[in-house]
Parts: sequence; C-alpha cells; structure tokens
Amino acid sequence: MSRPDPPVDLSVSHDGLDALVRAIRAEADGKELRKELAQNLRAALAPAIQDARSGIMGMASAGMGTASPGLRASIARRIRNEVKLGGRWSGARVKARKTPNIRGFANAPKRTQQETWRTQIYKTDVWHEQRGSLDWFDRAMARRGHLYAEAIRDAMESMAARIANRIPPT
Repeated sequence: MSRPDPPVDLSVSHDGLDALVRAIRAEADGKELRKELAQNLRAALAPAIQDARSGIMGMASAGMGTASPGLRASIARRIRNEVKLGGRWSGARVKARKTPNIRGFANAPKRTQQETWRTQIYKTDVWHEQRGSLDWFDRAMARRGHLYAEAIRDAMESMAARIANRIPPT
C-alpha cells in the first residue's frame, strides 16, 4: 500500500520543517498543534539522549575519587534535546550543554570528546594531560542516526497528515 503524498514537502531538513510550521500557523489552533509537534519531536529524540548518556558513562575513569560530583554523571545530566519551531531556526537537536558548576570545568563535554586535554594538578603549578573518550558523542549519534531521522520524519508526516485530513470550514 503506497502512502499518499503529504500536503507539504516533508524532508528531514530545515526547509521541510519550516514548511510544516507555516502550515501549522495557518490553522486556527496552531499553538496547540505546535506544542504537540514539539512534544512528538522530543519523544523521537529520547533514544538519542540515552545513547549519548551511555556514551559518556562508558568513558574510562581512573584516579582518586573526590567528594564533588562525578564528571561523567554531571555531563550525562546536561545532555538535552532542543526543539524550536519558528524564529530564525526551526529544528530538533541533541546537545551536551556546558557544565559550569563541576570543578570549574565548564567545557567538560567538549574536552572529553578529545583524545587528551590539559588540567592543572590541585594547588600546584604542575599541568598534566588527561585522557578522554574520543568522539563519544559523535559515535553515539552516528550509530543509529538513520533511526532518529526516520522517527523525526514520522512525527512530521503524522502532523502533516493530521492537518491535511481536517475538514475545511464551510
């Protein structure tokens, strides 16, 4: 059974999402439809967040424990999805946000993506290199990226079909 053509051009791109957002705005209850689309897009990205969190938690940990919160767990807590529908940018993405309160290491998600980074030993002028997990975030996103894109496409298609199936006002 073939699918009928959607009422707007749908592709997992900014143009496809922009076209869908414009169609939603034209509807009388566009605000509710936008909320529902954003919720569906967040749900489509939920597995990506779990994959990214497991990627950072899989990074090796060595050294003495500290009383402060763990670095890997703190980075994992800051991984979020972001959905914006309108304005200059419309889209959905997964972000590993900065961690400003973790031992003054605001760029922890960025630095742990690298093979090594320099840190200063506590209360000394000695610097040393710490090892990271190379591309933990990128590998987590690439592993099942096609599934995430398909889930986003399905959310967009279901919303477009819902708009197309409405009975026009008489």
